[in-house]
Amino acid sequence: MDNNIDILDELHKGACMGVDALDFIFPKIKEDNFKKLLEKQKCEYENLAGRINELYRDYTTKDIHKTNAMEKLMTWYGIQKDTMINTSVSNLADLLIRGTNMGIIEGKKILNHKTMDKKVHKICTEYITMQEKYLDRLKKFL
Repeated sequence: MDNNIDILDELHKGACMGVDALDFIFPKIKEDNFKKLLEKQKCEYENLAGRINELYRDYTTKDIHKTNAMEKLMTWYGIQKDTMINTSVSNLADLLIRGTNMGIIEGKKILNHKTMDKKVHKICTEYITMQEKYLDRLKKFL
């Protein structure tokens, strides 16, 4: 089923973009509690990306989609632009909340409009749930 491959590609791409964004934000963080939260979030994104990659092998021998140089550059540029003047914890949290919301929306669209195997459905739900958890935690830093 090609839907499973496409869905896993999208989820992996979203998790990798989350890791990239966090890596670009880490040098701007001055508050320890905020940094600890983001380190945990990054670990969960990396763990999820690894599990998605493993599941991908059940459907194809091709390589899973990863963020390319242009996508990384656009993420880096957006973060630099939005934090050029203001690197406060509140501003960084706001930026991450917007990105996390985009991931949740994409995940929900996949669940609502795509047919998939149970294993793919489960990991898609986990992807959304993980992001919702961090969305709530990030709001405390606004």
